[in-house]
Amino acid sequence: MKAGIVGLPNVGKSTLFNCLSNAKAQSANFPFCTIEPNIGVVQVPDTRLEKLEELVQPEKVIPATVEIVDIAGLVKGASKGEGLGNQFLGNIRETDAILHVLRCFDNDNIVHVDGSVDPIRDKETIDMELQLKDLESVEKKLEKVGRAARTGNKEAQKEADILKGLQEHLLAGNSVRSFEISEEDKAEFIQPLQLITDKPVMYVCNVDEGSAVSGNSYVERVKAAVANEQAEVLVLAVGTEADITELESYEERQMFLEDLGLEEAGASKLIRSAYALLDRETYFTAGPKEVRAWTIPAGATAPEAAGVIHTDFEKGFIRAEVIAFSDYVSLGSEAKVKEAGKMRVEGKEYTVKDGDVMHFRFNV
Repeated sequence: MKAGIVGLPNVGKSTLFNCLSNAKAQSANFPFCTIEPNIGVVQVPDTRLEKLEELVQPEKVIPATVEIVDIAGLVKGASKGEGLGNQFLGNIRETDAILHVLRCFDNDNIVHVDGSVDPIRDKETIDMELQLKDLESVEKKLEKVGRAARTGNKEAQKEADILKGLQEHLLAGNSVRSFEISEEDKAEFIQPLQLITDKPVMYVCNVDEGSAVSGNSYVERVKAAVANEQAEVLVLAVGTEADITELESYEERQMFLEDLGLEEAGASKLIRSAYALLDRETYFTAGPKEVRAWTIPAGATAPEAAGVIHTDFEKGFIRAEVIAFSDYVSLGSEAKVKEAGKMRVEGKEYTVKDGDVMHFRFNV
């Protein structure tokens, strides 16, 4: 699972990356400070894991993770190679979701690549470059499919019609994710193209410290602009978050957050939101050696969930022993869950629920 941080130069991408990963990517007041993408593996905060650790007392605890990629700032003309655009766009294509950072604060000491603060203009600049790159991919494919369609191939004709519709959609300044098409046709004709603007997106409004709780007029403009995109908007004072991560103790960090009127670090909220954006869920395994969170796509079956541990588990799946997280916590142990008759035995058709505690039986 990989989420890419994108945006114009100097909007706070690398500072945000540092907050999320504590990886200390170079962050400075000039464009293209980041050339090669920085990659950090970030733990997904989950209080359920802490509760299981408390009850089971295992030798180790392994949380779920999301890979965060800090991609260099895009500029106008990136789709044509401006500012190392081709390299950066290639980096975005390799991610599963996009975290689009927008500058929503005024500060004369931090240079804006376009000379003024306007998050809507910035968003449109990035969107246009990503859409132009997708248009290039669609037109290449259309040219190839069009030749087959002209020979009378019915399947090729259908694909060509869909691609022409998508071409018009992109030319009108829309992203692929808003193109209306059946799930079946999307899976067959669009997903194989790995188009950038088909990826789910979260807009991260980077605000000043005073706007961390309730946002500001820039944030309201962003929310209005993306209202029809089915995209999440998250408000984050990235510079302040960076200061919080520098504090050594948990108590100091909590006091800082309380002074700001925040219940938790925005970085934690963003990581959980990115996990949800990728349409992922968590199930747990719990035993004396380890308590572990496993990541699965929402709607995964029991064998598919078993396959995340090892492919042999999926191939030789027999059954799953399942405990609801709420039952595990209320009864206090696996033994007591069994005594109460709350452990269920599920077969191949079972759809795993977020938070299930599971054991798998398999035979290869």
